[in-house]
Amino acid sequence: MTNKAVILARGLGKRMRQADERATIDAQQAAIADQGIKAMIPIGRPFLDYVLSALADAGYHDVCLVIGPEHTAVRDYYARSDLLDRVRIAFAIQERPIGTANAVLAAEPFAGEDRFLVMNADNYYPVAAYVALRDLGEPGLIAFDREALIADGHIPAERILKFALLDIGDDGYLRRIFEKPDEATARAMAGVRAVSMNVWCFDTGIFDPCRTVAPSPRGELELPFAVQHAIDAYGRRFRAVPMAAPVLDLSSRGDIAGVAERLVGLEVRL
Repeated sequence: MTNKAVILARGLGKRMRQADERATIDAQQAAIADQGIKAMIPIGRPFLDYVLSALADAGYHDVCLVIGPEHTAVRDYYARSDLLDRVRIAFAIQERPIGTANAVLAAEPFAGEDRFLVMNADNYYPVAAYVALRDLGEPGLIAFDREALIADGHIPAERILKFALLDIGDDGYLRRIFEKPDEATARAMAGVRAVSMNVWCFDTGIFDPCRTVAPSPRGELELPFAVQHAIDAYGRRFRAVPMAAPVLDLSSRGDIAGVAERLVGLEVRL
């Protein structure tokens, strides 16, 4: 069992920065969106507050936020002594936004010798996903059912079709992860329903693959490629936990209104 979580909040937020006349957002939300800090988009309170509250509900009480050196607003907000009761916040600095595998390395001192959760800062995952990984007892990930995500209707189907596809063996372990599959791969794996939304349980065995992974075709050190590198070069194993449940994705301005509608009235206790 683990009670440590690492939240990757260093991204540039390129899609969030893009203007969208169709998006229904207020001036305060627009101001934060202009900065690209998706985790701090205000929905009554910062989006990340809802994420942290759900983590606390699942028993994660030590949380590391991986941020950039320029993200002083994030640090200042969560350094408030009157804000936190159920969680302890640490910070790790990723000096340059060169990929999520590099971001995980920034949190290595926080993780120590323990297993730890890794997740995106712009997704609100179900508490059940956190609990499943907390109790897994080994490295793994949540394999979300693509059709269930589409049926929920929050995330556009065309976006879900671009999520990382998972090739899972009969033994329940991940064999291959296809990050941002091209059309040929998507057609070849049309019957595959399992996708990754980048929520993982890792142990110290992930750090060397993150250090030695080659840049992706996009020129970044990406976590899915580090996981595949861990499987292929290091013999690491990652159990896939199937789950048919919705996930809220706060990637662009057009997502804000829908996410806010889902979160309204939700109790937040940090």
